[in-house]
Amino acid sequence: MDGSNLRLTARLTSEKSQASSRTIAKRPSAQGPPVLTALSFTRVMGYLPDQFLQDGINKRTDMYGGSIENRSRFLLQVVEALVSVWGGNRVAVRIAPSGTWNGVSDSNPIALFDYVAKQLNRFGLAYLHVIEPRIKGNVLIAEGQGHIAATRLRKVFTGTIIAAGGFEPDTAEAAVREGDADLVAFGRHFLANPDLPKRIQLGLPLNAYDRDTFYTFDARGYTDYSFYEQRSELLASTL
Repeated sequence: MDGSNLRLTARLTSEKSQASSRTIAKRPSAQGPPVLTALSFTRVMGYLPDQFLQDGINKRTDMYGGSIENRSRFLLQVVEALVSVWGGNRVAVRIAPSGTWNGVSDSNPIALFDYVAKQLNRFGLAYLHVIEPRIKGNVLIAEGQGHIAATRLRKVFTGTIIAAGGFEPDTAEAAVREGDADLVAFGRHFLANPDLPKRIQLGLPLNAYDRDTFYTFDARGYTDYSFYEQRSELLASTL
């Protein structure tokens, strides 16, 4: 797509921004009784809440722009509205401190996300899902970098933290052992290893993932990775 058929949309007014935060909270309830344990609100990847938060994009001059407090207003209003409908223990928030996907950026990400994490404490969330900045989209861009975002936010956020982004089984175990995260989420390795928890528990080798099949639209790379027993049987049959 060359973008020739795209057009800029109008900036939300302050009134529409407030209305949007309420609408986001009401949409899930329109579907009937909840069937999920928690509703996760994603504030990463350059989506609308990210565009309010980060000053590399947010150039507003109203109550939603300028200071960190103003730029955080939309996110916190959405969370407040969601919690009023579902309860804090059924709402989670996903953030990506210092993330740069889809062109987002901030001049002082440490101060911004420290503030956001501190403000989220009051909602009693199910968890805070923290994406490490060593990941951009689905690509590891900072080889060898530790889980710096989870480590910092652990000092600020008092609830459950799920860390994600570039973890291996041993580094995930270290993050939990050191208290920087309560849980660790896997993406690439879980895609390639349908029995990932068992493999980690037993110290079994992992299937290698094929990044070229990420975000495609057929079964290859999604449903054709083998369980460990299937792989062992296949290898044995070739001997």
